[in-house]
Amino acid sequence: MVEIKTYSGHIRNHKSLCEELGIKQGLSRADRESEIIVKGYEKWGYSLPSHIYGMFSFVLYDSEKETYILFRDQFGTVPMYYYETANGSLLFGTQIRDIMKQDGFVKSLNEKMLSIYLTMTYTTGDETFFEGIMKLMPGRYMTWCRGKKEIVRYWKPTFKPDNSKSLESWAEELHETVKKVMLEVKDKDEHVESFLSGGVDSSYVLAMSDAAACNCVGYNDERLDESRIAVKTAEILGRKFNRCLVEPEDYFGAVRYVMENMEVPLGDASAVAFALGCKATAKGTKICYSGEGADEFFGGYNMYRNAERYGDNLKTFYVGNTNIMKEEEKQKILKNYNGDFLPIDLVKPLYEENEGLDPLSKMSDIDIQVWLEGDIYLNVDKMSKAAGLEVRMPLTDLRIFDIASRMPSKYKVNSEDEHNKLALRRAALNVLPEEIAYRKKLGFVVPIRMWMADERYNGDVRRLFDSDIAEKFFNVDEIKAIFDEYIGGNSDNWRKVYVIYTFLLWYEIYFG
Repeated sequence: MVEIKTYSGHIRNHKSLCEELGIKQGLSRADRESEIIVKGYEKWGYSLPSHIYGMFSFVLYDSEKETYILFRDQFGTVPMYYYETANGSLLFGTQIRDIMKQDGFVKSLNEKMLSIYLTMTYTTGDETFFEGIMKLMPGRYMTWCRGKKEIVRYWKPTFKPDNSKSLESWAEELHETVKKVMLEVKDKDEHVESFLSGGVDSSYVLAMSDAAACNCVGYNDERLDESRIAVKTAEILGRKFNRCLVEPEDYFGAVRYVMENMEVPLGDASAVAFALGCKATAKGTKICYSGEGADEFFGGYNMYRNAERYGDNLKTFYVGNTNIMKEEEKQKILKNYNGDFLPIDLVKPLYEENEGLDPLSKMSDIDIQVWLEGDIYLNVDKMSKAAGLEVRMPLTDLRIFDIASRMPSKYKVNSEDEHNKLALRRAALNVLPEEIAYRKKLGFVVPIRMWMADERYNGDVRRLFDSDIAEKFFNVDEIKAIFDEYIGGNSDNWRKVYVIYTFLLWYEIYFG
């Protein structure tokens, strides 16, 4: 007998799976997906994930084999954690708190992760900040039987460029595939809205959807306020526009909420704004679309334009989308610096896998396996669930990635063109005017660079920099010097201040 022990996710191709597995129509979504998982496992065994399109993380118990099987989707959109107790039991959950409240869990800090965090603003690899709580990494399943575990990697990103097609052909294939995916991401009776920024990804998703309303975070600072652009997109597409205005007081008042519900520290300042956006959106709907995945799949970040210049040197420094502190600086500020546990060492196996690829494909590969899992998808999962909102990401789909994996890099980023994501923008032209499809990327920015230097808002930052907690981990004079330099006008230091602050606040919540 097989039973589901825990599950979180959304199965997109449920209609075809129900037909293939003989599952009757008319079931609730929860019952339908439970039957798909159980019957799918009975038919396909450990290859079950290869038959599912969507977002998922689940644990099965096979009583005949006396075995637990933990599955996580190919991109890691939903977390899966596990912990082996001293008496030989397995604890697991899609949230860390699921494990913390079970018998046998012993809370202890995994301090070596701090060095990784200060560089990346998140943690990568299978360890977490809690000693013994491990992440099942994307594209893997784990079997556990009487204390013996085995982890199998069933999928990894592969890139095989096909140079036989034109930009127009790639754009057409992409557009037709997005059409197909959008037909699957909701049931007819579900009310879905969409997040909307000023960029092409969310605009494309909105235009391809039947969402009647869209939601955007905005600020009073016109230089960084995408909502002023997004509202024009909503008007053109004839959708209701909801703006969540974030003031500095709102932002700093929510940082503790974010660190508590994130369960691990995250130094991505946009996470707080996203959390506030989720709370506001949840007042009008329980399901919302978002455009994550397109930048990493199709070359959306401006730094990708430097890929050819970086060349083979990438493997000496590129650990993902963020790189805040160098090793020399961490040596100065950390009381327990660990020079044997470096960010670059965690991605070396990935560079061994992608040897021979062009530089842009290598950068995309690292970001898909490291940055997306460790930051973007973590943020979406934790903050949406905390708000009671389900976020679905249509562009994060195996069928979409399949196109990206075959698409030559010249149709993603081309030095002769001022735009990135060339094929995706061309595809979006089918449903968006040129001014939106080719709008330059601003990114989900937050005015915290200015706000955190303001004495009206940085009191909690100062408090924690002066705390016993800071004394426990840092050479306090050194981190105060970073903070003072930031206050004195070096705004480039804001990320360093923020990543230290978020760790200290998280530690106070969970260990203080």
